[in-house]
Amino acid sequence: MSNNQFRRGELYFVITGVANTALSRRLQRYFRENGVELSVEQWSVLVHLWKHDAVSQQELSVKTFRDKASMTRLIDNMEKQGLVERIASPSDRRINLVRLTTAAKQLRDETMHLANQTLNDGLEGVSAEDIETTRRVLTAVYDNLVNQPDMNLSAINTSSETKKKSA
Repeated sequence: MSNNQFRRGELYFVITGVANTALSRRLQRYFRENGVELSVEQWSVLVHLWKHDAVSQQELSVKTFRDKASMTRLIDNMEKQGLVERIASPSDRRINLVRLTTAAKQLRDETMHLANQTLNDGLEGVSAEDIETTRRVLTAVYDNLVNQPDMNLSAINTSSETKKKSA
């Protein structure tokens, strides 16, 4: 039985997509206004590296929901900007690990402040109860989709690459 309580045009992915776009645009504007030369996409990679530095490009692709080619371009540009460096994995030299530079580490506090400011702007007038309900619902939706045996996120990344190779 469907648990979808939305009318046509009010689907989760439409609502969350529009909200995500608005938040991303606001954050990008704050970055620009504060002289932070960083895209929101690059920032999302840095957020993962601030939590766990020196991880593989594959892991970053999965964690940020990007295909391998997009992640390679992002890392290439971030390397040129002096934000990350690629190093060989000590356990498997075929694997490149992506590691933060000092410059990237120094961006953490300022960019996290700007991200929090962006979220505060977006959540103005929204009750703590509504915020918690939204967090709980979206977490459940995510968990339901990620934990389905036939639809894990790493399979999505590799299946699109397989299609490209076979074409």
